[in-house]
Amino acid sequence: MIRPRRGGTSSRAAADRRTRTPRPPEAADGTAESPSKGSKKGAKKRSPKRRTVRLPLRHILPCLVLVALMAMLMLRGYVHSEILADHRVRPPVANDRVPQRILDGGPVIDTRSGRETSLDVPDRELVLTFDDGPDPTWTPKILDVLRKHDAHAVFFITGTMASRYPDLVRRMVDEGHEIGLHTFNHPDLSLQSKRRIDWELSQNQMALAGAAGIRTSLFRPPYSSFSGRMDNESWPVTKYIGSRGYLTVVSDTDSQDWSRPGVDEIIRRATPKGGEGAVVLMHDSGGDRSQTVAALDRFIVGLRDQGYAFHTLTGALRAPSAHTEVTGVGLWKGRAWVALVQASERITGILVVALAVVGVLVLARFGLMLILSVLHARKVRRRTFRRGPDGPVTEPVSVLVPAYNEAKCIEKTVRSLAASDHPIEVLVIDDGSSDGTARIVEELSQELPDVRVVRQLNAGKPAALNRGIANARHDLIVMMDGDTVFEPSTVRELVQPFADPRVGAVAGNAKVGNRDTLIGAWQHIEYVMGFNLDRRMYDVLRCMPTIPGAVGAFRREALERVGGMSEDTLAEDTDITMAMHRDGWHVVYAENARAWTEAPESVQQLWSQRYRWCYGTMQAIWKHRRALFERGPSGRFGRVGLPLVSLFMVVAPLLAPLIDVFLLYGLVFGPTEETIGAWFGVLAVQAVCAAYAFHLDKERMTHLISLPLQQLLYRQLMYVVLLQSWITALTGGRLRWQKLRRTGAVGLPGDPGGAGTATAGSQPREGSPVG
Repeated sequence: MIRPRRGGTSSRAAADRRTRTPRPPEAADGTAESPSKGSKKGAKKRSPKRRTVRLPLRHILPCLVLVALMAMLMLRGYVHSEILADHRVRPPVANDRVPQRILDGGPVIDTRSGRETSLDVPDRELVLTFDDGPDPTWTPKILDVLRKHDAHAVFFITGTMASRYPDLVRRMVDEGHEIGLHTFNHPDLSLQSKRRIDWELSQNQMALAGAAGIRTSLFRPPYSSFSGRMDNESWPVTKYIGSRGYLTVVSDTDSQDWSRPGVDEIIRRATPKGGEGAVVLMHDSGGDRSQTVAALDRFIVGLRDQGYAFHTLTGALRAPSAHTEVTGVGLWKGRAWVALVQASERITGILVVALAVVGVLVLARFGLMLILSVLHARKVRRRTFRRGPDGPVTEPVSVLVPAYNEAKCIEKTVRSLAASDHPIEVLVIDDGSSDGTARIVEELSQELPDVRVVRQLNAGKPAALNRGIANARHDLIVMMDGDTVFEPSTVRELVQPFADPRVGAVAGNAKVGNRDTLIGAWQHIEYVMGFNLDRRMYDVLRCMPTIPGAVGAFRREALERVGGMSEDTLAEDTDITMAMHRDGWHVVYAENARAWTEAPESVQQLWSQRYRWCYGTMQAIWKHRRALFERGPSGRFGRVGLPLVSLFMVVAPLLAPLIDVFLLYGLVFGPTEETIGAWFGVLAVQAVCAAYAFHLDKERMTHLISLPLQQLLYRQLMYVVLLQSWITALTGGRLRWQKLRRTGAVGLPGDPGGAGTATAGSQPREGSPVG
C-alpha cells in the first residue's frame, strides 16, 4: 500500500502553524543533520561499532525479479531448442569400419558390454515407432487411433517435448506403450563430444522421470535410418551409447511421413515385404501430421487383415520391459525439472500477453498523442482563438518562488522575473536555507521594488507554497522553482487562459537549459516528446494530470477550495492538479509560456528525482482513487483521467521493459533479422512522434540523433526507477526529499551568463526540494 505523507495543509492558518515547528535542516545530500552536530556539549563519545550494511528490500526485490525473469526466459528458450541447440546435420561418409554383420543385420543394435550384434523383429510382427514427440496436437490423435485398434507402439521422445507436455508421456505409459529416448535437443550426435552425448541422455532421462516416473533402455539417434546406412561417424556413437546401457533402435521401413507425400504413399512405404517383421518409422511431431494420423488408421486395419500383430519392441522380441521405475532423488529431480519447465511456459506465456498489451498501449498512446496534439495545435493557434469573452488578461500576478539553498540560481531567477512584460510581484519564500539564499534576494529587493522575501523554518515545499499563498497580494498566482528562469512573456502567456472563468490552473512549457551533456539531451527528447506532447493530449481530453512545479499558474479561489498545497504525497503538483479536476475546474496547457530550468546532470541525481516522481504519482493516484466511483466532474476525471494516467504513466512503462527483454533474447537466440526489424519499426514510430513534438515546440531536430541511444540506455534507467517505485509502494516504504545539486548555469536563450542555447523539456515535478 502506498503511504501518503502526513500533515497535509488545508488552510493558510495551518500553514502558518506548521512553520512555527522547526525541523532539523537537511544536508546537501538530503539527510537530516543532528541537532547536536558540532555542539561542544555533545553526547558522550561511544566506542565505534561496526555497522552492518543492509541492502533495502526495495533494492533486493528488483534484482530477484530480474534474475527470476531471465531464468524463466532462458529455461523456456532451452526447452524450445533456442538455446544450446545444435541444428547441424553431417553428410554421409564411408562405412568401411562398420562391421558387416551390423550393416546386414536387423534394426535393433546391441553394443552393450562390448557386444556388436543386432536383432530382427519376428515375421508378421510390426513395431510402430513415432519420433520427435510428444506433440500437443498430433500425439493425442495418434494415441486415439492406437487405442481404437488396441495396438501398441514405441514413442521415441525428446526431452524438450517431454518436459513441456508431461501429461502425454504419462498417457503413453498408462496405455501400455513403450518409451525410448531421442535425445534432449535433437542434435546429430556424430558431431558431438562424449560429454554432450552423456548430457543429452541424462537430461532426456530426467525429463522422462519427471513426466512418468520411469527410465528406459531404448534409444534412437536423431537423423538415423536403416542399419545398412550406418557409417564410420555414427558407428562409434552407437558403440558408446551401448556402453552406457542402451539398445539402439533404427528402422526397417521408413514412411517418410515428414515429407507429407500423401496417405497412400505413406502406407506403401511403411509396409514390409513378404510378411517380414519390421520396425516402422513414423513421426508424431515436427509439423503437420494429419496425413500420418489418416494413414495410421488404414495401415493398422490393412496389415491386421494380412495377419500382422502390433506390439511394443520388447513385446515383439519377447524381452523384459525397457522401463524401470525411478525412485528417490532421481524421481524428485525429474519432478522438480518438469515443474520448473511448466512454470517457465506459463510465465513466458503471460509475458507474451503482457508484451502484446504494452504494444497496444504504446501504439495507442502514440496515436492519441499525434491525433489530439494536431487538434490542440490547430485549436489554440487560430488567430480567432480566445479562452474567454473578456479579452486579454491584464490583472497583476503574484509569482511564488519557494527556495531552499538556491544561492547559485536565485539571482538569475529573480532578475528574469523582474524583466517580465506583465505586472507582477515576486515573493521568494526562503525555506530555512543555510547558504544565504534569503540574503541574496533581500539585496536584490533594494533595486527591484516588486520583490519580497518571506523567511520560515525548514518545513517543506508545500508549506512554503502555502505560506506564499497566504502572503500573496493578487488573485492569480504563478508558482515556479528557484532554479528556473522565465522569459519576459512567460507570465503573460501563462495567465491568458484565466480569461475563461472555468479555468482553475494552467500548465506552462518547461524547458531544460543544460542540454549540452548527453544525459541532458536525452531528457530533452523525453520531455519534449513525452511531457509536452502528453499535455496537449490531456488538454483536449480535459484530464491534465500535472501542473509542472517549474511553471504553473493557479486561481486563488481554486487553491482555497481544494485546501491549498498538500503534504500527503511527494508529488504535490500532481496531487493539487487532480484535486482541481475533482472540484470541477478546467486545467489547460499554455505552450508559449516557456520556462528554462536545470535538469539533473548525473545518473544518481536523475535516479533520485525520478524515483520520487514515480512514487509520488502513485501516491496521488491512490489518494484520488475514489474519483472512479463519484459523480460529476470528479467522476469524469476518475473514469477518464485516472485510467489514462495509470495506463500511460505507470502500467505501460512498467511493462515496457518486456520489449527490451525480448529484443535482447531475440538478438542472441532468436530470429535476429526479424528482431532487429521489429525494433527499428518501433523506433521509427517513436521518431515520428518525436519529430512532430519538436516541430510543435519549434526545437531543432538535430537532438534526435541521440534518440536510438536513448532508447537503449536512458529508457532502461527509467524502467528500473519505476520498478523500484512500485516495490517501495507495495512494501509500504517511504521516501524523503533529496536535495539535487545545482550549478546555476542555466539562463535564457542567448543569455551570455546562461548555459548557451537552451533545450526544451518539461519538468513535471519540483526539481529542487524545499525541505
